[in-house]
Amino acid sequence: MAPKAEKKPAAKKPAEEEPAAEKAAEKAPAAKKPKAEKRLPAGKTASKEAGGEAKTRGRKKGSKAKKSVETYKIYIFKVLKQVHPDIGISSKAMSIMNSFINDIFEKLAAEAAKLARYNKKPTITSREIQTSVRLVLPGELAKHAVSEGTKAVTKFTSS
Repeated sequence: MAPKAEKKPAAKKPAEEEPAAEKAAEKAPAAKKPKAEKRLPAGKTASKEAGGEAKTRGRKKGSKAKKSVETYKIYIFKVLKQVHPDIGISSKAMSIMNSFINDIFEKLAAEAAKLARYNKKPTITSREIQTSVRLVLPGELAKHAVSEGTKAVTKFTSS
């Protein structure tokens, strides 16, 4: 059997349209369109547009890029070799040290942000960092940290 033809509603003639419905259609706000995504010109890809080579070089097309995780491991190792050149460190101990540094960093940043907010300042300066070090770290450790930080800032500004 042949497929049935779809029924189409009869089109109204212009004389049959109601003027009130026409005015309502003019006043009604247009439906919001979804925001258009930025498209590249034909034949160009995102990686070529950025000036680099294709990002999938050396990988399969379907595989995802490995997300880089920033750690303090190389810096911890350098300090360890300055202090004890003959001693190594296990990967678990390195992971613990990395977590410790991240934790201290978060505490100092949060305290410095609070201090800046209390003083109604939009910027965290070395003064807020120094005060947060004094508040977060205990006694002698805070004194040494402040002196090392001051020395580092002086060296940075002089160069």
